[in-house]
Amino acid sequence: MSRSGHRGEDETLIEMTLTDDISVLSDFRSPDSAGDESNGALKDNSSITDSELPGNSEIDKNEQSKDSVFFRDGIRRIDFILSYTEETGKEAEKKAERRKDYELNLQKSGLELETEDKKESENGKTYFIKIHAPWEVLTTYAEVLNIKMPIKADDLTEESGNLLKNVLKPFRLPHEVMYPEPDYFTAPFQKGKQELFRIEDREQFFTPSIRNRIVYYILSRCHYGDEEGKKKFGIKRLLSNGSYLDAFPLHDSQYCKKTDEKNCERYTLYTHWAKFTHFYKEQPLDLIRKYYGEKIGIYFAWLGFYTEMLFYAAVVGFFCFLYGCITMDDSISSKEICDPNIGGQIIMCPLCDKRCEFWRLNTTCEPSQYSHMFDNVATLFFAIFMGIWVTLFLEFWKRRQARLEYEWDLVDFEEEQQQLQLRPEYESKCTEKKKNPVTQEMEPYLPPSSKAVRFCFSGATVLFWIALIIASIIAIIVYRLWVYAAFASIMENNQTLAPVSNLLTPQLATSVTASVLNFITIMILNFLYERVAIWITDMEVPRTHLEYENRLTMKMFLFQFVNYYSSCFYVAFFKGKFVGYPADYTYLFGQWRNEECDPAGCLIELTTQLTIVMAGKQIWGNIQEAFVPWTWNWLKRRKARNHPENLYNRWEQDGDLQNFGSLGLFYEYLEMVVQFGFITLFVASFPLAPLLALLNNILEIRVDAWKLTTLFKRPVAAKAHSIGVWQEILNSIAILSVVTNAFIVAFTSDMIPRLVYYYAYTQDTDTPMSGYINSSLSVFNVADFKEQSMPTENDMNVVSCRYRDYRYPPGHEKEYKTTMQYWHILAAKMAFIIIMEHVVFLFKFFVAWLIPDVSSEVKARVKREKFLTQKILHEYELEMLKEKLCNKSQPLSNDKEFIATKGKVELSASM
Repeated sequence: MSRSGHRGEDETLIEMTLTDDISVLSDFRSPDSAGDESNGALKDNSSITDSELPGNSEIDKNEQSKDSVFFRDGIRRIDFILSYTEETGKEAEKKAERRKDYELNLQKSGLELETEDKKESENGKTYFIKIHAPWEVLTTYAEVLNIKMPIKADDLTEESGNLLKNVLKPFRLPHEVMYPEPDYFTAPFQKGKQELFRIEDREQFFTPSIRNRIVYYILSRCHYGDEEGKKKFGIKRLLSNGSYLDAFPLHDSQYCKKTDEKNCERYTLYTHWAKFTHFYKEQPLDLIRKYYGEKIGIYFAWLGFYTEMLFYAAVVGFFCFLYGCITMDDSISSKEICDPNIGGQIIMCPLCDKRCEFWRLNTTCEPSQYSHMFDNVATLFFAIFMGIWVTLFLEFWKRRQARLEYEWDLVDFEEEQQQLQLRPEYESKCTEKKKNPVTQEMEPYLPPSSKAVRFCFSGATVLFWIALIIASIIAIIVYRLWVYAAFASIMENNQTLAPVSNLLTPQLATSVTASVLNFITIMILNFLYERVAIWITDMEVPRTHLEYENRLTMKMFLFQFVNYYSSCFYVAFFKGKFVGYPADYTYLFGQWRNEECDPAGCLIELTTQLTIVMAGKQIWGNIQEAFVPWTWNWLKRRKARNHPENLYNRWEQDGDLQNFGSLGLFYEYLEMVVQFGFITLFVASFPLAPLLALLNNILEIRVDAWKLTTLFKRPVAAKAHSIGVWQEILNSIAILSVVTNAFIVAFTSDMIPRLVYYYAYTQDTDTPMSGYINSSLSVFNVADFKEQSMPTENDMNVVSCRYRDYRYPPGHEKEYKTTMQYWHILAAKMAFIIIMEHVVFLFKFFVAWLIPDVSSEVKARVKREKFLTQKILHEYELEMLKEKLCNKSQPLSNDKEFIATKGKVELSASM
């Protein structure tokens, strides 16, 4: 079963060479005669060539609505638009010749063309070629591509309502919006068995999305001549060499008002889906799939499901944060740091060489209090919870995806079938041919030597850019080390900053400015690498579209992973871990002393870094996605206002919109997967991350819907039965997140040291955590400073200072050696990591085993539909054969065929 005649067309994508295309369509009549059977289309309008263009100006365009999506006869639907402008010069003649040959071959393939003269365009320069696919072309390619269409017979029943539906009624959309067409059983279309299918209206049988897919399939394989001894073909090459300006399918109406069309699906989507006032409503996934195709539909299904699951993580994270806020005043550690008699009497060693002074511990009072909001017992609970949540999210998404496969007729669709469809770019660049062992046909291939050279160059380029990112991170670290001393000097001697000195510490000022600088660097590197990644992927010449997307996805994600997360990894796992101690500090490149963590811990700095990068990326992403294309469209509309409104037709309106592009969804997935990494890899440091992601995604769904329905041309519909390689990336992030969160709790937060002190080193049973701060700070004799570390000023005449470590004091027989408490804490950290990882991983494996990827209900329905459709088709064959035998139109030898066919039906029934 599939939800809707909104039935997914399940195609087996087969490779068709140029010769195959011609042979498939060799039975077509001439363009004129084809027009006779195109639902009453006018024969003399089936093709208007350049020689006929002057006659176009004589047609009164006011007779046809400017929103019309039909040819001038008002009967034939426009399935695709090509546009171009005339140029002068030698190159212009080549382009004109290419267009002439290409359009002639399109007509030979059965498509019908109608040209709009440039005089009729709003700018007076652009020609528009309208393309219509007649019934003969649609039925032929529907069979060739194995597109599933609704059949007449079924035994489907309407689902009965339930109490939950009534409770959720405020969040639901009208039934006709959610389910634009009823449920039907489907079967691969067969041209010779048209009476078996629900063909009530030929014009409505194939949806516009199916029609534009078929037309685009022809456009991408139609040739336009020979150049340099090679056959040239495909609309992509004609667009790249400037022969055509654009190629796109039409929207069915304006987004803001209805037209005379029966189904103004764009208007419906805008009204019920893209408006921000409907942010709390469900998404009309069937209508999205029907209008834009399965590939875009599955993206919004995944994004909606991800956002729903984020709600639960956001609620738990908010309560963990609330717990930290409520217990902030109960933190003994913060009280001791803020106490003038404890923290005020503890003199800390300088945090940088020479220029930094000795300082009192209570100057970090406010940061230590804020740190407790994120570093408490709830942090441990939330880290474990998120490990469980991410498992449930991925497992339940598999079930949801399996149901969509069934409802959208994608059960039999295999991604591997796309391997048979070669990219036109691959065919044009590969001059050598060999026999395909599967199809047994000669096809282009890339020699291993050429492939090896291309891969080596590609790999070297990727490594170079990753090295560039690492170099930028090192530069940021050097910046932090260099400016800390400057901030410390300025803040300690500047009286104007005294009111905020307790809150705006040198550490916080350094962390915030470094995070902002890091974010700017990330954005710049992203902008550059996106273009480099596309270039090197094109250079590799991938064989299929699926292979192209997978290679680009892995390159881009690897880069984004290093680019976005490396600074967070530095703060979480490296900062303050390799500092040394005052008598033997560790230096970066022998010049800059490594950073130390605040006495309150590095967790607050990781939270700051994560918040700035995550929030900044989301804000910038929304500006880049929505504001920029809106600005371009607004400028184009202003230019169009200088011309009469009756000249601004549907194809011209759509022509001024932005191109969604073949990589449009790629960037949407990439943005969300990077966000998924933020809320899983480092969520132990920031429980509010899921809440920020939830709020962003609620807005993201509507922004994506709004821009898709208002700002972009209608994309060519494409099929996909899953989110593809992103599923494996999400699984990898989920596994890595368990490890990173375990290490954050163990090494970045103060949770484990506090627990070890609580159970093993406390001196007061009534208040077990009292004395923890003093226990976590070691003593250092100022006289033991090396020359390069000795502060230039010592106004407080400090003899000894404290530093964050577990070492024996001066004068001890193990002076400045690590104490047993240090080793106990280290052992506890390692034990915690092992236990947490094993518990979460065991739970993950148990849940994965417990929750099947496909529900038993869906499995049963799939089997039921396969059985019934097979039975119906076999019975149809049997009836047809009976008719032939009764009419004695076939010899008696067909008795064997009759028996064989009857046997198929009996076998089907027994199954």
